[in-house]
This record gives sequence, structure tokens and C-alpha cells, in this order.
Amino acid sequence: MHPVLFKFGSLTLYTYGLFVALGFLGAVAFANHRAKKNGIGKDEMSDLFFLILISSIIGARILYVIVNFNEFESDPISVFKIWNGGLVFYGGFIAALLAAFLFVKKKGLLLGKTADIVAPAIALGHAIGRIGCFFAGCCYGEMCDLPWAVTFSDPNSLAPLHVSLHPTQIYEAISNFILVFILIFVDRNKQTDGVTFWFYIFFYGAMRAFIETFRGDPRGDFITTSLSVSQGIGIVLSIVGLFMVIYLVKFKNKAQSSQKKIKR
Repeated sequence: MHPVLFKFGSLTLYTYGLFVALGFLGAVAFANHRAKKNGIGKDEMSDLFFLILISSIIGARILYVIVNFNEFESDPISVFKIWNGGLVFYGGFIAALLAAFLFVKKKGLLLGKTADIVAPAIALGHAIGRIGCFFAGCCYGEMCDLPWAVTFSDPNSLAPLHVSLHPTQIYEAISNFILVFILIFVDRNKQTDGVTFWFYIFFYGAMRAFIETFRGDPRGDFITTSLSVSQGIGIVLSIVGLFMVIYLVKFKNKAQSSQKKIKR
């Protein structure tokens, strides 16, 4: 594809970096819009997303370096060249989750309500960012002969050149765009706060674990060689997410039943 969008003298604009920035801005704008409807200030949401941005980039890069440590042994400085691609979503997600939890507690915001506001925005930002992965050639798929297979020819691409590959980056982008609409529907029909966020965890974990079966890039092993790190984390989080959705719905129904009995 086109890892480098354009060069102007010594200035180079990388397509990957551009889409990561667009994803972040899109997520912030969407989250602010949702926050306004729920009585949360724009400044608080912007601060939260700035914290999420910084912590997620650091966490995503750290996990990528850990999983692909051999790539950096001969050139340690390349650890900091994130504009070339090389971020593991779950590393960023876990780091951002911890940072966001501390921020929400410090500001006295409602945890479940805030998480529900942020979840669809994260899916939107992730979808846009995956388009950047496609242009950079990172997170590429296995070889295939499907009609929609893609072939990378740019020498700056991180994907193998001149072979037909699964467009796994596009699979993820489309899945995340679909997830945005699913989460909006869930949020409008939820019975209690927190359900939207945990449904996001469940759905994305399952979706990611499935798409990982088509990946062709080195991704490390999770306990066994049959699972990649992201695939293993996805399965675990999907199970946790489903458990939490069921728990919250049952807890809410139980609370409502108790209230009805008291009124009687």
C-alpha cells in the first residue's frame, strides 16, 4: 500500500501515524458528543482521552516489543519508531484501562456510566486506526487465493511483498465499525450501567480471537504455540466480558424484583 503518505524535504508524513491521529480525534469527538448527553463535562472527557492516548500508545508498544523482542536486539533505538507501525492493541488497552480507572476514581465520576460512554468511541477510533495498519502493512494476514486478497508492493511496507494475503487489517476495521453500531444499540436498551462496556469486551475479544486465525505476522505464543498472545488474551477477556454482562443483568433484575416486593 502506501506507508509514506508524502515527503516534503526532511518532513515525512506516515500514513499509519495519520490514521492513528484521525482515530484518536474521531474517538474524542464521539465520546464528547455522548458525554454531553449524559451530563459529563467536555473537559473531563477530553482529559480522559488524552490520558488514554498516552497510556495506550506506551502499553501497546511495550507489549509489541516484548512479543517481537528479536526485532529490536540489533537496533534498540527502533523501539521508539512507532510511526513505522508495531503496536499491540491489548497492551494499549490494558494500560489505558488502568489509567482510566484511576482517573475516573480521582474525578469522582460514575465508573459504569463513564465506561459505557467511552466503549463505542474506542471501537470507532480502533476501526480508523486499523486502516492505518493496512496502509503500513503491519498486522498482515496469511497467504490466500481469495478474490479479496491483497498484495503489497511498496518496499517500505511491513508486509511480505508480491504475495496474496488476507486483508486482516480490513477485517478488523469493518468488525469495529459494526461493533460501534451494536454498542449504540446495546447502550440504548441496557438495564444498568456497565453492560455496554462489558459487552464491548465480550464481542471484541471473540471477534479478535477469530480474526487472529488469519494473521500471518509473528505474534508470540500464549501458553501454547496454538494460540497467539492477542488470541489468548481475547479469549480470556471475552469469557470475562460475557460473565460480567450476565452478572450485571441478573443483578439488576434481582434488585428490581426486590424493590417490587418491598412496594407490595
